[in-house]
Amino acid sequence: MSYTYTSALSTTQDVNAAASTKVVEKHGVVYTKPWVVDLILDLAGYVSSEDLGALRVIEPAAGNGSFLVPMVERLVDSCRRYGRQIASCTSALLAFELDPFSTEKAQAAVVIVLEQSGLSQDESLKLARTWIRCGDYLQSAPSLPPVDIVVGNPPYIRLEDMDEATAGAYRKYYRTMVGRADLYVAFYEAALRGLKSGGVCVFVCADRWMLNQYGAELRRLVTSGFAVETVIEMHRADAFETEVSAYPAITVIRRSLQRSAVVARAGVGVERGGSSILFQALQETATSANSIRRLPGFTATRVEEWFEGTAPWPCSSPERLALLKHLEAGFLPLESAGTGTKVGIGVATGADEIFITNDSTIVEESRLLPLAMAADMRGGTLSWSGHYLVNPWNNHGLVDLQRYPRLRNYFETHAPQLRDRHVGKRNAEGWYRTIDRVDHRLTNRPKLYIADIKNQLIPVLDDGSTYPHHNLYWVSSVTWDVEVLGGLLLSDVAQFFVECYGVRMRGGYLRFQAQYLRRIRVPSPHDLTAQQSNDLRSAFRKRDRAAASEAALDVYGIEQLPREDE
Repeated sequence: MSYTYTSALSTTQDVNAAASTKVVEKHGVVYTKPWVVDLILDLAGYVSSEDLGALRVIEPAAGNGSFLVPMVERLVDSCRRYGRQIASCTSALLAFELDPFSTEKAQAAVVIVLEQSGLSQDESLKLARTWIRCGDYLQSAPSLPPVDIVVGNPPYIRLEDMDEATAGAYRKYYRTMVGRADLYVAFYEAALRGLKSGGVCVFVCADRWMLNQYGAELRRLVTSGFAVETVIEMHRADAFETEVSAYPAITVIRRSLQRSAVVARAGVGVERGGSSILFQALQETATSANSIRRLPGFTATRVEEWFEGTAPWPCSSPERLALLKHLEAGFLPLESAGTGTKVGIGVATGADEIFITNDSTIVEESRLLPLAMAADMRGGTLSWSGHYLVNPWNNHGLVDLQRYPRLRNYFETHAPQLRDRHVGKRNAEGWYRTIDRVDHRLTNRPKLYIADIKNQLIPVLDDGSTYPHHNLYWVSSVTWDVEVLGGLLLSDVAQFFVECYGVRMRGGYLRFQAQYLRRIRVPSPHDLTAQQSNDLRSAFRKRDRAAASEAALDVYGIEQLPREDE
């Protein structure tokens, strides 16, 4: 794959002007190894036993021809089988490449294959130039006829590395490019929208979009009208000609109804078995009732249901994903009506240096709310450090400052800074508010606190004496004994859910954000036996993770958890 971007375009006039736009930068050159190319072509059904001359196939970022050469070889073989003239297959292939030098190299490589098949040099060059365009696939895609197959390795270019006009124009046309998206998101969207009914897109590409926020709209697009057939995580596989840290995965996505999907992990040495062996294993996994299939450096499983909407797609091992889907099918989300449980985050102020104090005399006593900080939870128990929130809220909304002279004087002393905040400008009359409104009902309620960034999920009990700061997440319930629930959340089973969905940061830390905590599945508290509840409560009080995990495994009816690196 090779991709050079020019000024991006969103109108017909702009597209027509592309030819005269100066190339400004080249990025994302990562060439795919032959065994990966062969596996992708097999997964796409682009095999010489099929009548390939009757298909329309696109390679959107051709580079020097890593995909094109074996595609043309397969097309030539297919034409012989089906009695077609290769020279007549002008619409069978279409490839794009923005770099003129790479385009010429790809054309030259294809010419060699065609000449070897019996075409003259002139015929070969004419066909190669018909198939391989020096141009921008993203600009051309909306006007192309529907295709049967899109295959390749789209470019990895962060939008912040592109000029603003280019990035903005691509965002305008490809609506899945939200947040800090990578250009490959647009390639996915263009490819999927261009498929015929039953058509398939098979890419090897960075897999971060499956989990990160910037991939949410692409996940929505996929799950709303396409079927995920296969995902092969290849983080440790030798997939590219040069070493890259792109967290690659092969995805097979078809324009059809979603059914079961195959999830696999390819690791070190997997290429030694050959792509045909891997393809056969994937086919057998898709049709077999056996839960796990293993080869050297390769593991695969079938999951009966895929994810929906914008939900992240965990890039776990097949064993862990199979267990995840089993637990999700049998238990309730942590936050649900069935569990009577809520998950939230503490108060954000927009000016902590003003709103947070440990001086209990600074304003009226009623305007001070004991505030729990992340540092108060060291050692696994809450030890309040004496911090308060200078609280502008009551049960009905913002307080009347005229009723609290000391509070009024305090806020007016800091008025310039408070008014200059975004929330202060947006709420001129309520310039002294915190970003988040305080829910006073939460203060007196027993609840669990969970710090955002940790190696392990460590719930800490607040018996109803503090309110959480913004760097703490809270869990409260009207049906659970929160100490019993705390035992479940302390266990390796709860950690398992977050590990499946979360992306580890540098240093191996996880973010225990509400979006991940809500994905933890739990039973109804009424389904636990008295012994199970006692065991979980005791483990929580003792901060005994091993005991909590043993009790949780019994509650969930599983023998053990697959290791994270399996």
